[in-house]
Amino acid sequence: MLIGVLALQGAFIEHQKMLGKCGIESVQVRKPEQLTDIAGLIIPGGESTTIGKLLNQFSLFEPLIDKAKNGMPIFGTCAGLIMLAKEIKNSNQPRLGLMDIVAERNAYGRQVDSFEADLEIECLGSQPLRAVFIRAPYIEEVNNGAEVLAVHNKKIVLARQGRFLAAAFHPELTEDTRLHDYFLNIVKSCC
Repeated sequence: MLIGVLALQGAFIEHQKMLGKCGIESVQVRKPEQLTDIAGLIIPGGESTTIGKLLNQFSLFEPLIDKAKNGMPIFGTCAGLIMLAKEIKNSNQPRLGLMDIVAERNAYGRQVDSFEADLEIECLGSQPLRAVFIRAPYIEEVNNGAEVLAVHNKKIVLARQGRFLAAAFHPELTEDTRLHDYFLNIVKSCC
């Protein structure tokens, strides 16, 4: 099983390292033809407006949406969450719009307001997951079957809608592979 990591901008190398810890081969995706052989895709954190512009510039927008609508699972973290959202509060920036969620950008403030927290995530077991929030968004609302998987201070920070998974934080910046393993199980169930 080969997993793609969108490598236009952001923390893609950290995701590849995490996939390696999970025993999974990964490839950096920068061109539409690189979508052909992958079973799933991770969209990393970074700057969502920049990622949107680069998706257009590299002619990846439509091929990526087509592949997702034809069954490819996608895991978006931080800016990746924003790219997956159907609606972004007070913004018309380019997005994939694959999950019926409403995202709030930079919802916790600036870089200096970054923090870590332990999250209770039932689908990952009883041990809390340490989560790193950096200029993080959150999910204001989920609709039409999108499922809330984790909440922090009454804000939705992890959600799933079928084969799409969105985290407001950076699971790739810890040693805990459980959330990546959870995504990989979604991918396996779609193969």
